[in-house]
Amino acid sequence: MKTRLLIIALFVLTTGIVLGYPGSSQVQPPLPQPLPEPVAQKARIDAVFVLDTTGSMGGLIQAAKENIWSIASSMASAQPTPELRIGLVAFRDRGDDYVTRVFDLSTDLDAMYLELMSFQANGGGDFPEAVNEALHDAVHRISWTQDDGAYKVIFLVGDAPPQMHYPDDVKYPEILKVARERGILVNTIQAGDHPATRHAWEQIAALGGGESFRVSMQGDAIAVTTPFDEEIARLSRQLDETRLFYGSQERQASLARKAEASAELDRTTTLGARVKRGLFNASSAGEANFLAGADLVDDLHHGRVDIDSLEDSHLPAPIAALAPEARRDAIEQAASRRTELQARMAELAEERREHVEATLRERDGVESSLDSQLFEVVKAQAATMGLQYEGKEAH
Repeated sequence: MKTRLLIIALFVLTTGIVLGYPGSSQVQPPLPQPLPEPVAQKARIDAVFVLDTTGSMGGLIQAAKENIWSIASSMASAQPTPELRIGLVAFRDRGDDYVTRVFDLSTDLDAMYLELMSFQANGGGDFPEAVNEALHDAVHRISWTQDDGAYKVIFLVGDAPPQMHYPDDVKYPEILKVARERGILVNTIQAGDHPATRHAWEQIAALGGGESFRVSMQGDAIAVTTPFDEEIARLSRQLDETRLFYGSQERQASLARKAEASAELDRTTTLGARVKRGLFNASSAGEANFLAGADLVDDLHHGRVDIDSLEDSHLPAPIAALAPEARRDAIEQAASRRTELQARMAELAEERREHVEATLRERDGVESSLDSQLFEVVKAQAATMGLQYEGKEAH
Protein backbone atom coordinates (compact mmCIF):
# COMPACT_ATOMS: atom_id res chain seq x y z
CA MET A 1 0.00 0.00 0.00
CA LYS A 2 2.84 2.37 0.92
CA THR A 3 4.58 1.53 -2.36
CA ARG A 4 1.42 2.34 -4.33
CA LEU A 5 1.03 5.72 -2.58
CA LEU A 6 4.67 6.52 -3.26
CA ILE A 7 4.23 5.78 -6.99
CA ILE A 8 1.13 8.01 -7.18
CA ALA A 9 2.98 10.85 -5.43
CA LEU A 10 5.94 10.61 -7.79
CA PHE A 11 3.57 10.61 -10.79
CA VAL A 12 1.80 13.76 -9.59
CA LEU A 13 5.11 15.54 -8.91
CA THR A 14 6.57 14.58 -12.30
CA THR A 15 3.40 15.67 -14.12
CA GLY A 16 3.53 19.03 -12.35
CA ILE A 17 7.12 19.61 -13.39
CA VAL A 18 6.44 18.69 -17.02
CA LEU A 19 3.30 20.80 -17.26
CA GLY A 20 5.09 23.73 -15.63
CA TYR A 21 8.10 23.58 -17.98
CA PRO A 22 8.35 26.61 -20.33
CA GLY A 23 8.00 24.43 -23.39
CA SER A 24 4.64 23.18 -22.24
CA SER A 25 1.51 24.20 -24.13
CA GLN A 26 -0.30 24.84 -20.84
CA VAL A 27 -1.35 28.45 -20.02
CA GLN A 28 1.26 30.07 -17.81
CA PRO A 29 0.25 31.77 -14.57
CA PRO A 30 -0.05 35.53 -15.04
CA LEU A 31 2.99 37.65 -14.25
CA PRO A 32 2.72 39.83 -11.15
CA GLN A 33 1.17 43.18 -12.10
CA PRO A 34 2.94 46.38 -11.07
CA LEU A 35 1.31 48.26 -8.26
CA PRO A 36 -0.66 51.32 -9.35
CA GLU A 37 1.22 54.58 -9.23
CA PRO A 38 0.49 56.41 -5.98
CA VAL A 39 -1.63 59.52 -6.34
CA ALA A 40 0.64 62.53 -6.10
CA GLN A 41 0.09 64.38 -2.87
CA LYS A 42 -0.43 68.10 -3.28
CA ALA A 43 2.48 70.22 -2.13
CA ARG A 44 1.81 72.03 1.14
CA ILE A 45 2.85 75.26 2.77
CA ASP A 46 2.03 75.92 6.43
CA ALA A 47 2.99 79.47 7.41
CA VAL A 48 2.40 81.03 10.82
CA PHE A 49 2.96 84.72 11.51
CA VAL A 50 3.89 85.43 15.13
CA LEU A 51 3.11 89.12 15.43
CA ASP A 52 3.96 91.61 18.15
CA THR A 53 0.82 93.71 18.65
CA THR A 54 2.09 96.13 21.29
CA GLY A 55 1.65 99.88 20.87
CA SER A 56 4.81 100.56 18.91
CA MET A 57 3.85 98.11 16.15
CA GLY A 58 0.91 100.06 14.69
CA GLY A 59 2.60 100.93 11.40
CA LEU A 60 3.82 97.43 10.68
CA ILE A 61 0.49 95.85 11.63
CA GLN A 62 -1.21 98.13 9.12
CA ALA A 63 1.35 97.13 6.49
CA ALA A 64 0.58 93.47 7.20
CA LYS A 65 -3.14 94.13 6.80
CA GLU A 66 -2.54 95.75 3.42
CA ASN A 67 -0.12 93.14 2.15
CA ILE A 68 -1.32 89.79 3.51
CA TRP A 69 -3.13 88.96 0.25
CA SER A 70 -0.11 89.72 -1.91
CA ILE A 71 2.04 87.74 0.53
CA ALA A 72 -0.38 84.80 0.23
CA SER A 73 -0.41 85.13 -3.57
CA SER A 74 3.38 85.13 -3.67
CA MET A 75 3.63 82.08 -1.41
CA ALA A 76 1.03 80.18 -3.43
CA SER A 77 2.58 81.02 -6.82
CA ALA A 78 5.02 78.10 -6.60
CA GLN A 79 5.06 75.17 -8.98
CA PRO A 80 3.55 72.76 -8.32
CA THR A 81 0.73 74.91 -6.91
CA PRO A 82 0.67 74.19 -3.17
CA GLU A 83 -2.15 74.01 -0.68
CA LEU A 84 -1.53 77.11 1.42
CA ARG A 85 -2.58 77.39 5.06
CA ILE A 86 -1.84 80.45 7.15
CA GLY A 87 -2.07 80.93 10.90
CA LEU A 88 -1.51 83.80 13.32
CA VAL A 89 -0.22 84.19 16.85
CA ALA A 90 -0.58 87.71 18.22
CA PHE A 91 1.35 88.52 21.37
CA ARG A 92 1.95 91.28 23.88
CA ASP A 93 3.18 90.73 27.43
CA ARG A 94 1.95 89.77 30.86
CA GLY A 95 -0.22 92.48 32.33
CA ASP A 96 -1.65 93.50 28.94
CA ASP A 97 -5.13 92.64 27.63
CA TYR A 98 -3.74 89.30 26.46
CA VAL A 99 -0.42 87.54 26.33
CA THR A 100 -1.13 85.54 23.18
CA ARG A 101 -4.05 85.04 20.81
CA VAL A 102 -3.87 82.03 18.51
CA PHE A 103 -5.58 81.60 15.13
CA ASP A 104 -4.91 78.08 13.85
CA LEU A 105 -3.72 77.19 10.36
CA SER A 106 -6.48 77.33 7.77
CA THR A 107 -7.08 77.57 4.05
CA ASP A 108 -9.88 80.02 4.88
CA LEU A 109 -7.83 83.17 4.44
CA ASP A 110 -10.95 85.36 4.63
CA ALA A 111 -11.42 84.33 8.26
CA MET A 112 -7.70 84.74 8.92
CA TYR A 113 -7.81 88.23 7.40
CA LEU A 114 -10.74 89.27 9.59
CA GLU A 115 -8.77 88.06 12.60
CA LEU A 116 -5.81 90.14 11.48
CA MET A 117 -8.08 93.15 11.02
CA SER A 118 -9.11 92.84 14.68
CA PHE A 119 -5.53 93.26 15.87
CA GLN A 120 -4.82 96.76 17.11
CA ALA A 121 -1.47 97.91 18.43
CA ASN A 122 -1.73 98.52 22.18
CA GLY A 123 -0.06 97.64 25.46
CA GLY A 124 3.61 96.96 26.02
CA GLY A 125 5.78 99.81 27.22
CA ASP A 126 8.49 97.95 29.14
CA PHE A 127 10.31 96.92 25.93
CA PRO A 128 10.88 93.13 26.28
CA GLU A 129 7.75 91.20 25.31
CA ALA A 130 6.32 87.66 25.65
CA VAL A 131 8.25 86.30 22.67
CA ASN A 132 8.95 82.98 24.38
CA GLU A 133 5.28 82.30 25.05
CA ALA A 134 4.33 83.32 21.52
CA LEU A 135 6.89 80.99 19.96
CA HIS A 136 5.81 78.19 22.31
CA ASP A 137 2.19 78.60 21.20
CA ALA A 138 3.23 78.72 17.55
CA VAL A 139 5.03 75.39 17.86
CA HIS A 140 2.70 73.58 20.27
CA ARG A 141 -0.82 75.00 19.77
CA ILE A 142 -0.86 75.09 15.98
CA SER A 143 -2.11 72.09 13.97
CA TRP A 144 0.96 71.64 11.80
CA THR A 145 0.75 69.11 8.98
CA GLN A 146 2.46 65.79 9.61
CA ASP A 147 3.66 65.71 5.98
CA ASP A 148 7.46 65.59 6.15
CA GLY A 149 7.70 67.04 2.64
CA ALA A 150 5.75 70.19 3.48
CA TYR A 151 7.28 73.63 3.83
CA LYS A 152 6.54 74.57 7.44
CA VAL A 153 7.61 78.03 8.49
CA ILE A 154 7.20 80.62 11.25
CA PHE A 155 7.75 84.34 10.73
CA LEU A 156 8.40 86.11 14.04
CA VAL A 157 7.66 89.82 13.61
CA GLY A 158 8.41 92.40 16.29
CA ASP A 159 10.55 95.23 17.58
CA ALA A 160 11.43 94.06 21.10
CA PRO A 161 13.46 91.12 22.46
CA PRO A 162 11.97 88.32 24.57
CA GLN A 163 11.37 88.55 28.29
CA MET A 164 13.92 86.15 29.78
CA HIS A 165 13.29 86.59 33.51
CA TYR A 166 9.91 84.82 33.80
CA PRO A 167 10.73 81.67 35.80
CA ASP A 168 7.74 79.66 34.60
CA ASP A 169 7.98 79.91 30.81
CA VAL A 170 9.98 77.84 28.33
CA LYS A 171 12.87 79.78 26.83
CA TYR A 172 13.30 80.10 23.08
CA PRO A 173 16.40 77.83 22.67
CA GLU A 174 14.39 74.85 23.94
CA ILE A 175 11.34 75.82 21.86
CA LEU A 176 13.42 76.14 18.70
CA LYS A 177 14.99 72.74 19.27
CA VAL A 178 11.51 71.21 19.19
CA ALA A 179 10.62 73.24 16.10
CA ARG A 180 13.65 71.94 14.22
CA GLU A 181 12.81 68.35 15.24
CA ARG A 182 9.35 68.86 13.71
CA GLY A 183 10.72 70.35 10.50
CA ILE A 184 9.51 73.89 11.24
CA LEU A 185 11.79 76.73 10.14
CA VAL A 186 11.76 79.99 12.09
CA ASN A 187 12.54 83.32 10.42
CA THR A 188 12.66 86.67 12.18
CA ILE A 189 11.57 90.07 10.92
CA GLN A 190 12.79 92.97 13.03
CA ALA A 191 10.80 96.18 12.95
CA GLY A 192 13.16 99.08 13.55
CA ASP A 193 16.82 98.72 14.46
CA HIS A 194 17.22 98.34 18.22
CA PRO A 195 20.52 96.50 18.91
CA ALA A 196 19.07 94.24 21.64
CA THR A 197 16.30 93.09 19.32
CA ARG A 198 18.70 92.61 16.44
CA HIS A 199 20.91 90.36 18.58
CA ALA A 200 17.96 88.27 19.82
CA TRP A 201 16.34 88.01 16.39
CA GLU A 202 19.57 86.87 14.74
CA GLN A 203 20.07 84.24 17.43
CA ILE A 204 16.48 82.99 17.14
CA ALA A 205 16.78 82.73 13.34
CA ALA A 206 20.09 80.88 13.62
CA LEU A 207 18.68 78.37 16.12
CA GLY A 208 15.50 78.06 14.06
CA GLY A 209 17.31 77.30 10.80
CA GLY A 210 15.90 80.44 9.21
CA GLU A 211 16.85 83.93 8.12
CA SER A 212 16.70 87.28 9.86
CA PHE A 213 15.90 90.56 8.14
CA ARG A 214 14.76 94.05 9.03
CA VAL A 215 12.04 96.43 7.91
CA SER A 216 11.14 99.94 9.04
CA MET A 217 8.53 100.47 11.75
CA GLN A 218 6.05 101.18 8.94
CA GLY A 219 6.86 97.90 7.17
CA ASP A 220 8.17 99.70 4.07
CA ALA A 221 4.81 98.91 2.49
CA ILE A 222 4.57 99.07 -1.30
CA ALA A 223 1.29 100.62 -2.41
CA VAL A 224 0.57 101.10 -6.10
CA THR A 225 -2.80 102.29 -7.36
CA THR A 226 -3.62 101.33 -10.93
CA PRO A 227 -6.38 102.25 -13.43
CA PHE A 228 -7.63 98.65 -13.22
CA ASP A 229 -8.29 98.45 -9.49
CA GLU A 230 -11.91 99.61 -9.36
CA GLU A 231 -13.00 97.11 -12.00
CA ILE A 232 -11.08 94.25 -10.37
CA ALA A 233 -12.71 94.98 -6.99
CA ARG A 234 -16.16 95.10 -8.62
CA LEU A 235 -15.59 91.82 -10.47
CA SER A 236 -14.29 90.23 -7.28
CA ARG A 237 -17.56 91.06 -5.54
CA GLN A 238 -19.51 89.54 -8.44
CA LEU A 239 -17.29 86.45 -8.34
CA ASP A 240 -18.19 85.92 -4.69
CA GLU A 241 -21.86 86.00 -5.68
CA THR A 242 -21.45 82.98 -8.00
CA ARG A 243 -20.73 80.68 -5.05
CA LEU A 244 -23.48 78.24 -4.09
CA PHE A 245 -22.50 76.60 -0.83
CA TYR A 246 -24.28 73.35 0.01
CA GLY A 247 -24.29 70.54 2.55
CA SER A 248 -25.84 69.78 5.92
CA GLN A 249 -27.66 72.53 7.77
CA GLU A 250 -24.74 72.86 10.17
CA ARG A 251 -22.29 73.07 7.28
CA GLN A 252 -24.39 75.63 5.44
CA ALA A 253 -24.62 77.76 8.58
CA SER A 254 -20.83 77.78 8.80
CA LEU A 255 -20.51 78.66 5.12
CA ALA A 256 -23.09 81.42 5.52
CA ARG A 257 -20.72 83.00 8.02
CA LYS A 258 -17.95 82.76 5.44
CA ALA A 259 -20.17 84.52 2.88
CA GLU A 260 -20.92 87.21 5.47
CA ALA A 261 -17.19 87.59 6.09
CA SER A 262 -16.63 88.09 2.37
CA ALA A 263 -19.27 90.81 2.32
CA GLU A 264 -17.72 92.46 5.38
CA LEU A 265 -14.30 92.44 3.76
CA ASP A 266 -15.78 94.11 0.70
CA ARG A 267 -17.41 96.81 2.85
CA THR A 268 -14.63 97.57 5.29
CA THR A 269 -11.22 97.02 3.68
CA THR A 270 -9.22 99.33 1.46
CA LEU A 271 -9.43 99.19 -2.31
CA GLY A 272 -5.91 97.79 -2.47
CA ALA A 273 -6.75 94.92 -0.12
CA ARG A 274 -9.95 94.11 -2.04
CA VAL A 275 -8.04 94.03 -5.31
CA LYS A 276 -5.36 91.69 -3.96
CA ARG A 277 -7.97 89.41 -2.39
CA GLY A 278 -9.94 89.28 -5.64
CA LEU A 279 -6.91 88.38 -7.73
CA PHE A 280 -5.93 85.70 -5.22
CA ASN A 281 -9.42 84.14 -5.24
CA ALA A 282 -9.57 84.17 -9.05
CA SER A 283 -6.31 82.22 -9.28
CA SER A 284 -5.76 78.49 -8.84
CA ALA A 285 -3.81 79.28 -5.68
CA GLY A 286 -6.90 80.84 -4.08
CA GLU A 287 -9.29 78.01 -4.91
CA ALA A 288 -9.41 76.58 -1.38
CA ASN A 289 -10.23 79.96 0.15
CA PHE A 290 -12.77 80.82 -2.54
CA LEU A 291 -14.65 77.50 -2.75
CA ALA A 292 -14.25 76.25 0.83
CA GLY A 293 -14.59 72.69 -0.49
CA ALA A 294 -18.38 72.99 -0.62
CA ASP A 295 -19.35 74.90 -3.75
CA LEU A 296 -22.13 73.26 -5.75
CA VAL A 297 -21.12 74.98 -9.00
CA ASP A 298 -17.59 73.58 -8.94
CA ASP A 299 -18.52 70.15 -7.61
CA LEU A 300 -21.24 69.64 -10.22
CA HIS A 301 -18.91 70.79 -13.01
CA HIS A 302 -16.24 68.28 -11.97
CA GLY A 303 -18.69 65.42 -11.44
CA ARG A 304 -18.10 65.22 -7.71
CA VAL A 305 -21.81 65.39 -6.92
CA ASP A 306 -25.11 64.38 -8.50
CA ILE A 307 -27.62 67.14 -7.84
CA ASP A 308 -30.55 64.74 -8.21
CA SER A 309 -29.25 62.68 -5.28
CA LEU A 310 -29.07 65.65 -2.89
CA GLU A 311 -31.81 66.27 -0.35
CA ASP A 312 -33.54 69.62 -0.70
CA SER A 313 -32.32 70.56 2.79
CA HIS A 314 -28.72 70.14 1.58
CA LEU A 315 -29.17 72.50 -1.36
CA PRO A 316 -28.46 76.23 -1.18
CA ALA A 317 -31.71 78.13 -0.65
CA PRO A 318 -31.81 79.79 -4.12
CA ILE A 319 -31.51 76.38 -5.78
CA ALA A 320 -33.85 74.51 -3.43
CA ALA A 321 -36.57 77.07 -4.21
CA LEU A 322 -36.52 76.12 -7.91
CA ALA A 323 -38.38 73.28 -9.60
CA PRO A 324 -36.12 70.20 -9.92
CA GLU A 325 -35.89 70.56 -13.71
CA ALA A 326 -34.70 74.18 -13.42
CA ARG A 327 -31.95 73.60 -10.86
CA ARG A 328 -29.26 72.31 -13.19
CA ASP A 329 -29.82 75.21 -15.59
CA ALA A 330 -29.40 77.73 -12.78
CA ILE A 331 -26.15 76.13 -11.65
CA GLU A 332 -24.81 76.01 -15.20
CA GLN A 333 -25.60 79.71 -15.60
CA ALA A 334 -23.63 80.45 -12.44
CA ALA A 335 -20.73 78.39 -13.80
CA SER A 336 -20.80 80.25 -17.10
CA ARG A 337 -20.85 83.61 -15.32
CA ARG A 338 -17.94 82.55 -13.12
CA THR A 339 -15.87 81.54 -16.14
CA GLU A 340 -16.49 84.93 -17.76
CA LEU A 341 -15.51 86.79 -14.59
CA GLN A 342 -12.35 84.76 -14.06
CA ALA A 343 -11.28 85.27 -17.68
CA ARG A 344 -11.76 89.03 -17.45
CA MET A 345 -9.96 89.19 -14.11
CA ALA A 346 -7.02 87.26 -15.59
CA GLU A 347 -6.76 89.87 -18.35
CA LEU A 348 -6.89 92.71 -15.84
CA ALA A 349 -4.38 90.97 -13.57
CA GLU A 350 -1.83 90.90 -16.39
CA GLU A 351 -2.42 94.55 -17.28
CA ARG A 352 -2.17 95.51 -13.62
CA ARG A 353 1.04 93.51 -13.17
CA GLU A 354 2.69 95.33 -16.08
CA HIS A 355 1.56 98.69 -14.69
CA VAL A 356 2.87 97.89 -11.19
CA GLU A 357 6.23 96.66 -12.48
CA ALA A 358 6.67 99.81 -14.57
CA THR A 359 5.84 101.96 -11.55
CA LEU A 360 8.16 100.09 -9.19
CA ARG A 361 11.10 100.40 -11.58
CA GLU A 362 10.98 104.12 -10.88
CA ARG A 363 10.99 103.72 -7.09
CA ASP A 364 13.80 103.20 -4.64
CA GLY A 365 13.72 100.85 -1.67
CA VAL A 366 11.38 98.25 -3.16
CA GLU A 367 13.74 95.42 -2.24
CA SER A 368 13.56 96.38 1.46
CA SER A 369 9.76 96.13 1.70
CA LEU A 370 8.15 93.51 3.94
CA ASP A 371 6.56 91.53 1.10
CA SER A 372 9.68 91.63 -1.11
CA GLN A 373 11.96 90.30 1.62
CA LEU A 374 9.42 87.67 2.64
CA PHE A 375 9.21 86.45 -0.94
CA GLU A 376 12.97 86.07 -1.25
CA VAL A 377 13.14 84.03 1.96
CA VAL A 378 10.20 81.84 0.97
CA LYS A 379 11.61 81.26 -2.51
CA ALA A 380 14.95 80.05 -1.15
CA GLN A 381 13.57 77.88 1.66
CA ALA A 382 10.68 76.33 -0.27
CA ALA A 383 13.07 75.26 -3.04
CA THR A 384 14.53 72.69 -0.65
CA MET A 385 11.02 71.16 -0.48
CA GLY A 386 10.71 70.94 -4.27
CA LEU A 387 8.70 74.14 -4.75
CA GLN A 388 9.93 76.46 -7.48
CA TYR A 389 9.11 80.15 -7.86
CA GLU A 390 9.51 82.20 -10.99
CA GLY A 391 9.20 85.92 -11.50
CA LYS A 392 8.67 88.46 -8.74
CA GLU A 393 6.42 88.72 -5.75
CA ALA A 394 2.82 89.87 -6.10
CA HIS A 395 1.87 93.45 -5.26
